Amino acid sequence: MKINYKQLPIKAHYFCFMAALGPILPYMSVYGKQLGVSPVVMGSITSVLPILFLLAKPIFGFIVDYFQEWRKSIFIILLAITSASFILLYVLPPLSGPHFLKTQFENISFAQIDFCDSMKIYPTQNCNDGKETNCNWSCEEELNFTSRIFFHSSNTVNFSRNSSCFVSSVYNLSKNSDMLCNIDCENFSSDYLYTSSTFWGFVLLLSIGNIGFNVANSISDSICFDILGNGGEMGYGRQRVWGTFGFGITAFLAGYLIDMWSIDNDLKSYAPAFVLMFIFCIADLLCCVKLELPIISGTGSIVRDVFQLIKMKPIAIFLCFATIAGILDSFLIYFLFWYLEDLAAASNQIQHIKLIEGLIVAAETLGAEVIFFTLSGKILKKIGYGYIFTFCFACYALRLGLISLIPNPWWAILVEFFMQGPTYALCYTSIVAYASAIAPPGTSATVQGIVAGMDDGFGFAIGSLISGILYKNFGGVITLWIFTLLAACTSVLYFILYITYLKHSIPETDTKKKITLQTPEDVTPSDNLIQERVQTKYI
Repeated sequence: MKINYKQLPIKAHYFCFMAALGPILPYMSVYGKQLGVSPVVMGSITSVLPILFLLAKPIFGFIVDYFQEWRKSIFIILLAITSASFILLYVLPPLSGPHFLKTQFENISFAQIDFCDSMKIYPTQNCNDGKETNCNWSCEEELNFTSRIFFHSSNTVNFSRNSSCFVSSVYNLSKNSDMLCNIDCENFSSDYLYTSSTFWGFVLLLSIGNIGFNVANSISDSICFDILGNGGEMGYGRQRVWGTFGFGITAFLAGYLIDMWSIDNDLKSYAPAFVLMFIFCIADLLCCVKLELPIISGTGSIVRDVFQLIKMKPIAIFLCFATIAGILDSFLIYFLFWYLEDLAAASNQIQHIKLIEGLIVAAETLGAEVIFFTLSGKILKKIGYGYIFTFCFACYALRLGLISLIPNPWWAILVEFFMQGPTYALCYTSIVAYASAIAPPGTSATVQGIVAGMDDGFGFAIGSLISGILYKNFGGVITLWIFTLLAACTSVLYFILYITYLKHSIPETDTKKKITLQTPEDVTPSDNLIQERVQTKYI
């Protein structure tokens, strides 16, 4: 097998970069959940972050394009800041006081809970983090009632005589009763959480880390296309697939080690994940030092050329559908594990949930995603961008629909093994390859930043906010059905637009790597500059 030494550093970067994020990134939402963050608040956080992505990506892209000779140094500094932000999450002080990791409990007896005295309800110095909440009881003999329960200072809610007590008498039932009940409690008031240094430290570091990761990811793609050279878009997937290997391997290892390291099945220790991340962050920085970036001829005006590009109708339509792809991805990224943890609690699989989550990420990245990243160039040449997008949105609908039907989280491994490839891998490759194909010379990073900003910036913002609201009000299954319907309708709409209009105006590739933005009679005077630049680039 012949080794391409010119492309070896970019492959190594993708592997180490994604391997560093694999142990942390998939678990961020459930890490926040363990801190006590509600789905609406998490959805709000993850909806604001992509707006920052939308602003940061084009800005950093412009900086990298403008300071061509410094772009490797800028890139390495960005990676270092991103890595440090995620690693510092581990040193956040733990939250004091009890908080709910789940609100529904089964087979609790009155004998497990004491009745409070004044010192337990109004403690002085040693136990000032206790909290009260209402709990609805559903017991044998159709006995249902609501009680006020006080929980002592501890990490998580626990029903025992040493950690909780009834604030007042409960229907004159004896505290020694062995009657078993199911309990549904209200979440504690979040006032303390959202004024704590732990919460705001989490928000700040999560924001810096996610912005840095998304910007670095966009610049990585731009650098990759620069290394591949003109007409090298079809080889992108063979480079990016190494990131898939790295992400899948470390995400699986992290999930397995977190479960093994955690004594408490509810409160997980993420120490192994942060250790793995630190190791691969150092390795990635060393790989980037070895990157040799080609000299790219600049453009007279980056802003003018890019602005004229995005004014073209086919490009504007493409950006709209890239945004919808981001909306669909946002639910899968931010709320899939949230849904699976709720499903695990309902199906008595919570003790294995981190292992399951690790296996899911491994299945996503080491299954069909590898195949579709590797073959994406050949698929694009054979089918073209238009039919690819139609196919991807149809696969998103199938994927989300199947997830809504699974009876327990183990089934999600099988769904993700087959469906991650034709959805995320193929759609992402098509979007970034299209962006590279239409970018005028010297504007690659800027155009990639704009396209990525619409996809995992604006799209993620809309999707995560809607996901949090829908999940809170309707639950996971209904939310999945709504996103399934959105994906199916988008597939049909794009197909209609493509065969009636876009087929004659969007870039298509052939074996000679020619690009034609529009037919000559469709080119308006304002499009001439972009048309001329793109044709010069690829003919």
